[in-house]
Amino acid sequence: MAYMLVRQEVQDYETWKSFFDMGGDLRRRNGAKSYRILRPENGSSEVFALFEWDNLDNARRFASSAELKEAMQRAGVVGKPEVLFLEEATRG
Repeated sequence: MAYMLVRQEVQDYETWKSFFDMGGDLRRRNGAKSYRILRPENGSSEVFALFEWDNLDNARRFASSAELKEAMQRAGVVGKPEVLFLEEATRG
């Protein structure tokens, strides 16, 4: 399995989440299969998004797209997100 993990800081989680939800079709058209949103228990402004992707090439292409960068800016992402591309090594 191919995964993309994104760590980002957002100005306001509810605003960010509404933009995230609107981007579902765009993600699916580019190969996203599923996602999980995770937040630290301390209520910080960090958001972690773990996506399962059809393949890493599509994940990389999506991550570098102008559409995504524009959407993140409108959603209130602060600074540059940290993006990791991962392959499943084992599952328990």
